Amino acid sequence: MLAFQKQLSFRWSDLDPNFHVRHSAYYDFGAQHRIEILEKLGLTMNVLQTNHFGPILFREECVFRKEIKLSDTIFIHTTVSKMKTDASRWSIVHQFKTAEDQLYATITVDGAWMDTKLRKIANPTPEIALQALRDFPKSDDFALL
Repeated sequence: MLAFQKQLSFRWSDLDPNFHVRHSAYYDFGAQHRIEILEKLGLTMNVLQTNHFGPILFREECVFRKEIKLSDTIFIHTTVSKMKTDASRWSIVHQFKTAEDQLYATITVDGAWMDTKLRKIANPTPEIALQALRDFPKSDDFALL
């Protein structure tokens, strides 16, 4: 698998007064896709809650290339672009593209894991967390940190 991908469905509430997708909706789509992917890889909300850890972001950046309108058919493609060998830190890239592979926007997030009891950065546990990120599709320019 080259990337996790899915077709997006835009709602009226995703638009701004200029009749294109509002900037903050891109971030919402990216966050939702990351959680859906972790769920598919076995890192469910139940596993996160039971083991008292969850993903946190240090940086989230979007580069907008072309406006998306309500009727556009857009797919989100998600890969890991950087990761420490212990999966404690990572970067994920979301690309918003047409079926013809035309790039509309790219979101890049840098993150880690937090112990939700201690409220501190922590290495992911149990092994399922490490395996989930190892199984996450990698970008063409993937780099180990």
